Amino acid sequence: MTTTMMGFAIGFLFFAVMILAAGFWILARQIGVLFERIAPMGALVNDAGPQIGDTTPVFSLPSLTGGSVVIGHDQPKAMLVFFLSPTCPVCKKLLPVLRSIRRSEASWLDLTLASDGELEKHQRFIDHMKLAEFSYVLSTELGLGYRVSRLPFAVLIDRYGVIRAKGLINSREQLESLFNAMELGVDSIQDYLDTSSAQSA
Repeated sequence: MTTTMMGFAIGFLFFAVMILAAGFWILARQIGVLFERIAPMGALVNDAGPQIGDTTPVFSLPSLTGGSVVIGHDQPKAMLVFFLSPTCPVCKKLLPVLRSIRRSEASWLDLTLASDGELEKHQRFIDHMKLAEFSYVLSTELGLGYRVSRLPFAVLIDRYGVIRAKGLINSREQLESLFNAMELGVDSIQDYLDTSSAQSA
């Protein structure tokens, strides 16, 4: 084999290896995208505290942004109680989503932010993040009432005081899954998907 032929063969093999490496990288990336798409999108429901379908405990609490908040009993609108903390990065990431939902769903939904801890820290948080538009309650009893152990956590209560959905929230999709579960009349989107899969099997 001549030097020219050997150089051509080596160049061809190098080119083939590069093509295979690029194909492998593209395939790995697509597998990651596919995993994200098929991963459960619903809020992560816990079994502690009042269950979906139960009547919520009743709370009447002052808001740090003015007025008061009543949770439970018959209300003009449904209510989303969103538990957060000034030190929770995911909570801060979701604040623009909450603002959007507060505006777009205002005809049927009230949105209340809830936490516990030092009053001054929360007042600084409200000022810094410009949260005056929200009701913002500070109550250890409220978190204990719903057995909130991780944040951010949300509870969706209908206008008659019945808990319709709840769960740990890490994304807009998980937050919106609470509304989807309420519309479908199911405990969670996971339950709905599991039931649909079982029926189609």
